[in-house]
Amino acid sequence: MRLIAVGRLRAGPEAALFAHYAARLRPPPAVTEVPEARGSPAEVRRREGEALLAALPPGALAVALDLGGEAPTSEALAALLGRWEASGRPLCFLIGGAEGLDPAVLARADHRLSLGPLTWPHFLVRGLLAEQLYRARTIRAGHPYHRAWRPER
Repeated sequence: MRLIAVGRLRAGPEAALFAHYAARLRPPPAVTEVPEARGSPAEVRRREGEALLAALPPGALAVALDLGGEAPTSEALAALLGRWEASGRPLCFLIGGAEGLDPAVLARADHRLSLGPLTWPHFLVRGLLAEQLYRARTIRAGHPYHRAWRPER
């Protein structure tokens, strides 16, 4: 599993959050960082999009983190992760920069995944994704980390 993300994550709370959950994943996800671009928002998306796509391994199953994507429950994400991992293709999560993902990246993606309707800083998304991937793995393993109980509405 690989995260391909825009920007260099420096030491700080976002990096610590990602490191905490990535270390729990076996094997931990590989991370490829592509540089943040400069220019107009459209130019930034285009340049960063080209770099993200160039970093994808051949035949990869690409999952774009996108506000407009599917926002599954943790249980549904666990099922999706199982299918993605069973595909035999390299699994790569694409995280855009502050301007979001270029349409070319979204067109290439095999799946678009949202972490909900709120907008998250792109550096924080790495930690949130790592936690959800860890949660999905624990759900599939029957580990008690995930508590599915919800109050009635």
